[in-house]
Amino acid sequence: MNRHNPIVDRFLERTTKWRAEMTLLREIVLETAALTEDYKWMHPCYTLNGKNVVLIHEFKEYCALLFHKGVLLKDPEGLLIRQTENVQSARQLRFTGTSQINAQKPIIIAYLREAVAIERSGLKVSLKETSDYAVRQEFRRRLDMDPDLEKAFYSLTPGRQRAYLFYFSQAKQPRTRESRIEKYLPDILAGKGIDD
Repeated sequence: MNRHNPIVDRFLERTTKWRAEMTLLREIVLETAALTEDYKWMHPCYTLNGKNVVLIHEFKEYCALLFHKGVLLKDPEGLLIRQTENVQSARQLRFTGTSQINAQKPIIIAYLREAVAIERSGLKVSLKETSDYAVRQEFRRRLDMDPDLEKAFYSLTPGRQRAYLFYFSQAKQPRTRESRIEKYLPDILAGKGIDD
């Protein structure tokens, strides 16, 4: 049975920098785990019963296996990387060459098997609640001044609320925060998320 998804075939054919590495990672994933090869977020994604388990993606300096529930993996080798401080669940194994992938193949296989076992078990990652995100004073002031804005903001899905709160709070200068808030007011009032 050919478990290769033709969309992933085309993705790999168009890839230049990390083609050999991602092709090798693909084969390891497909040999190791009974996962369905899909294509999501413009990258090969491997699922179990429709749930995302692992993604192969590339960056300028490396390619990686991204485990969607990586925070739940034991990681005895200490190799898993949190991409940024704001990533709650996913963790990466990063690679810069096929020799590195081949050397770490037993570890990759062990992590893949554990990721599949975690997904089969139904374990969930405890994520921060929207109420755990700070509402910066500049945005709080705007919400207090405009009941329509406040109603529109709290009518958004929790994920959209978190995205705005996170984006606004990342600006170090109050002026920058105010500028970001001003830019997205029409979207919030229209019921749109930051990426809609």
